[in-house]
Amino acid sequence: MLRLALAWIHLLALGIGLAAVWGRASALSGASDASQLKRAFTADAWWGLAAGLWLITGLWRLAAGTEKDTGYYMSNHVFFAKMGLFLLVFALEIYPMVTLIRWRGMMRRDGSSLDMTALRASAARISTISYVQCLLVVAMVLAAAAMARGYGAT
Repeated sequence: MLRLALAWIHLLALGIGLAAVWGRASALSGASDASQLKRAFTADAWWGLAAGLWLITGLWRLAAGTEKDTGYYMSNHVFFAKMGLFLLVFALEIYPMVTLIRWRGMMRRDGSSLDMTALRASAARISTISYVQCLLVVAMVLAAAAMARGYGAT
């Protein structure tokens, strides 16, 4: 039952995360007012929740060997490709994370009177990064499907 629950939560986080990062990208694409920024903050929070669920369930599944023995993963080049994609998603997230944390603080401090004109270039950059992250997550799904079918095993 634990195996099923961990796999279910891991896959559910995929759906949540993909929708959330797409929603963040969409909200910040051409953002012109505080309501779009608030939509982006909400989507970003869901993206963060999904990332936390992926990490917890993924590490649990790896360390506990609930699916396959840990040795299987450590000798599978497709697994390492998947982890490389994950690290790339995480590295790309540093700029959006820092920027959105700063903007949240500005919103709390200044209310909804942020000058969107000044933020537009950064919002467009985060939007582009988010769309790239969507593609990387989809590539991670391909790697996971390949692993589940025995590809990459030595």
